[in-house]
Amino acid sequence: MEKSDRLITIAIHTYAKALILKTMLENEGIPVVINNVNLIQPVVSSGVRVRIKEKDLPLALKLIEQMADDELQKSEDSNIPVVLIPIDFSDYSIKACQIGFDFAKQMKGRVVLLHSYIEMPYTMAMMPFSDDEYNDKHAGQKANIKMKDFENQIKEHIEKGILPKIKFTCTIVEGVPEVSIIECAKHENASLIVMGTRGKSKKEEELIGSVTAEVLDAGKYPVFSVPEGMEAQKISELKNVAFFSNFIQQDLLSFDIFARLFKDRKLNISIIPIEIQKNDDKSRKYLDQLVKYCQTHYTNFNFKAEILSSDNYLKDFEEYAKDQNIDLMLIPNKKRNIFARLFSPSVAHRMVFHSDIPLLVVPI
Repeated sequence: MEKSDRLITIAIHTYAKALILKTMLENEGIPVVINNVNLIQPVVSSGVRVRIKEKDLPLALKLIEQMADDELQKSEDSNIPVVLIPIDFSDYSIKACQIGFDFAKQMKGRVVLLHSYIEMPYTMAMMPFSDDEYNDKHAGQKANIKMKDFENQIKEHIEKGILPKIKFTCTIVEGVPEVSIIECAKHENASLIVMGTRGKSKKEEELIGSVTAEVLDAGKYPVFSVPEGMEAQKISELKNVAFFSNFIQQDLLSFDIFARLFKDRKLNISIIPIEIQKNDDKSRKYLDQLVKYCQTHYTNFNFKAEILSSDNYLKDFEEYAKDQNIDLMLIPNKKRNIFARLFSPSVAHRMVFHSDIPLLVVPI
């Protein structure tokens, strides 16, 4: 064996951390071997050696140093609001970045760009964050190349003034997209997730298992859904909002989160109850009280109420949205178990498939 091919140990970690380091190094073309430290009682989780060829040591040390600097920077940035933007390198990923960077500017925060891949054959049509070119053993390396190209594109847009000058980082992980998004949001303590979605006709073809709908239904973080055909380039261009209410106290908490995201803005808010009868006097009275409460506590917004037909709710809303120039939907959303999602999809879930209007879903 040549000296340059001799294996050397560069770190001893728990199995989970060793895998993270292994993935990072292999994405840069450095082969990695991990071995148990405890050969008498070989329990993988107690610690493993991360080993590489001696010739790869200089590059590996440089990458590990950069990794440590990134972790230190994350610690320093822990109190800064984070906007998480999952991307798949498509045109509507750029659209999501336009809105996400604009939110980060308003929040005086930073952006995390996330891409997930699966390094195995995976043919489910629901996966807009992965395509056939990623379904092989080199998926991680290909994703890394794509991310670098996308990062350069974002930097170019910032230099040209297309995007605001906001600090951003790029993250690549292996895993199912909707799971990776939630885990990354938890790790980064994200204030908002901004996700691009396809147009109405394409979304209907992918009704079973949209990644965006899965993240919405998880009900853990505010999610801003950016349709492919969204006309607004900035959140300041949004004027008319449809606020869907379940007539419960938690709706007001969700609206308060919305109000903080859009503070100092003049917006027209239509409060729309979810599927009640127009001749329901009790609900109408409560709706009037809700409008009055909102007018008193959110004086920078204009409020009015609208009751849609429960018989053809989605169609009525489409007509109302067109007539009133609705350019944003606000929906409070509860976390739902898998059976509820399969047999009784939430309003948020239905709207993401049946409308090209951007959608802000706030967990309650």
